[in-house]
Amino acid sequence: MTTAARPRSAATLGTPLLVAAIVLVALNLRGPIVAVSPVIDAIRADLGVSAAVAGLLTSLPVLAFALASPPASWLIGRIGAERAMLVGLVVLAAGAVLRSADGVAGALIGTALIGAGITVGNIVVPVIIGRDFPHRSGSLLGIYTATMNIGSMITLSLTVPIAAGTGWRVALASYLVLTVAAAVVWRLATRRRDGGEALPDGGAAPARAPWTRPVGWLLLFAFGGQSFGYYGLTAWLPEVLRDLRGLDAASAGIASSLFQILAVVGALVTPLVARRTSLRLAFIPVAAGFLALPGGLLLAPALWPLWCSLAGAAQGGGFTVIFSACLAASRDATENRRMAAFVQGGGYLMGALGPWLLGAVHESVSPPAWDVPLAVVLGALVVLAVAGAAAVTRIRTQ
Repeated sequence: MTTAARPRSAATLGTPLLVAAIVLVALNLRGPIVAVSPVIDAIRADLGVSAAVAGLLTSLPVLAFALASPPASWLIGRIGAERAMLVGLVVLAAGAVLRSADGVAGALIGTALIGAGITVGNIVVPVIIGRDFPHRSGSLLGIYTATMNIGSMITLSLTVPIAAGTGWRVALASYLVLTVAAAVVWRLATRRRDGGEALPDGGAAPARAPWTRPVGWLLLFAFGGQSFGYYGLTAWLPEVLRDLRGLDAASAGIASSLFQILAVVGALVTPLVARRTSLRLAFIPVAAGFLALPGGLLLAPALWPLWCSLAGAAQGGGFTVIFSACLAASRDATENRRMAAFVQGGGYLMGALGPWLLGAVHESVSPPAWDVPLAVVLGALVVLAVAGAAAVTRIRTQ
């Protein structure tokens, strides 16, 4: 991959301050969404809504990731990645305030705004990493992915204790502290940049549209398979284990924790493997580990701790590999931005279908069982394996 020409102030970005800004932004890119889960019963009781409406508080942001990716990409190209990130953080903060303000409409609109604000960060951070840290992009993508999972774990751990003393509204709004901190540090790290996107050298060929390239579609389907599996399993894994293994709520919660916590390990280790070998070899354990969870639960459910651990590490590593591949397939910041928006737009749309489709399939079977839903997840992860392997092989041979 060739890198874009840097503006004269780019040297100000290659500093620990920008790395700190990226880490703080990453803490905000999943935590505000998963924070709802531990207090969903309190939200339902307070707002007087059904389980289906309450479920929108976690599913709407994923749908926003898909629908808001094209306009977020346009915004980044229009005003530059640095300013766009600040706009995204402002939208995220406004959504968090509105979600906790009052009423069902405010909660839903605020949730949609949170998703839209996060979407900007989803695209900006990989673009900044690829543009300003080309020789460390894999490692920083791993740190970025790991930090998103750490942000999720922080909110999952702290929301209930905070809500016990202040109520769910204050508990959810309290994470604005992280959003404000991210905005301040981001501004300090990028304040000397004039704005606007780093463009290719004058003699470079025009940016290629990702939808005209086979590798773009392969990465879209790979990320779609990963997103479908991740969000579907995140939503239903505790209930699957309760039904298949008779686990109580606490034990099922441990399984979900393994699936989330081990993502940090996968996100940090996968770039090291890719650096020493190749993206293609780094992708093999990702595909195998993710396939192990639905396949293992179908064939040997008693080994669920092993399957949850393997898939957890794989889902963290898979995110890193796919967006490292987006960087490797892009010649400059413009192509990287468009590729990231294209892959995320289609991929998250598939991911948003996961929880709903698995629940619908489960209820359609008589008597209700999990074999068919797990087979559906297995099929989605086969798409991840096949499309991802083809994408990294194509990049390697370009």
